[in-house]
Amino acid sequence: MNLSGAGLESARQNAGMDRDRPIGVFDSGVGGLSVLRALRAELPAEDFVYFSDAGHAPYGEKDEDFVSGRSLAIAVDLLEQHRIKGLVVACNTATAAAVHLLRAQHTQLPVVGVEPALKPAAALTKTGQVAVLATRGTLASAKFQSLQASLRDQAEFSLVPCDGLAAAIEADDQHQVRALCRRYTLEVCCFGTAPGEIDTLVLGCTHYPFAAETFRELLGPEIQLVETGEPVARQTRRLLEAQGLLNAAGGGNVRWQTTGSPEALRAAASRWLGL
Repeated sequence: MNLSGAGLESARQNAGMDRDRPIGVFDSGVGGLSVLRALRAELPAEDFVYFSDAGHAPYGEKDEDFVSGRSLAIAVDLLEQHRIKGLVVACNTATAAAVHLLRAQHTQLPVVGVEPALKPAAALTKTGQVAVLATRGTLASAKFQSLQASLRDQAEFSLVPCDGLAAAIEADDQHQVRALCRRYTLEVCCFGTAPGEIDTLVLGCTHYPFAAETFRELLGPEIQLVETGEPVARQTRRLLEAQGLLNAAGGGNVRWQTTGSPEALRAAASRWLGL
């Protein structure tokens, strides 16, 4: 369609208005703040709406139908209430259960999911041995199993379901966080840099980067920790840029929404993002 005069000016104004709209980010709780941190570093002028579904957490211990239902409902809420221009599913479990449904239902909306960083880990490991810590739901998903199978010739993966760790991080129970980190790393044999040892650890839940310091204390500096925030942020930039939706002149503001405790979300944002 050819546009000229007033029509062209109207199209430009509409494009500008679309660029001004926020990006939606959601997780079952505060773990997605690790992804939001990477998004704000990559896209400092963009505005965001962060939705914490803490009233229904943890997703990793719920069945797939429940998680997909919540994901679809949250997307509709973010579209209706905030007119988001893009959606980041900042939860491994929700990505595995629902990202394909979200893309099918909202074909014009850029949707970015997260997945445990097996590909980067396979590229980084020198021993060919990688441990993956994730929720039970993520590890059991067809999406994860397909990803692992595609990398079978590149590395050997030791999988550890970490029941309770996301909830402990959510509650900022540092004693429990350390106990669970220690328990789950001890289930893996053996960390190190010698042939046959595991030299790379995938933090396969968006909550787990907030326990990275504890993992480093337990494992030592020679073990590589891999998370997903930065690749997700780069992919979000690429998709928005492709649709002409990047905002280079925004305020970098964040709005907050939660089905749980606003005070807990506020405390987590202050503690981990300095907001």
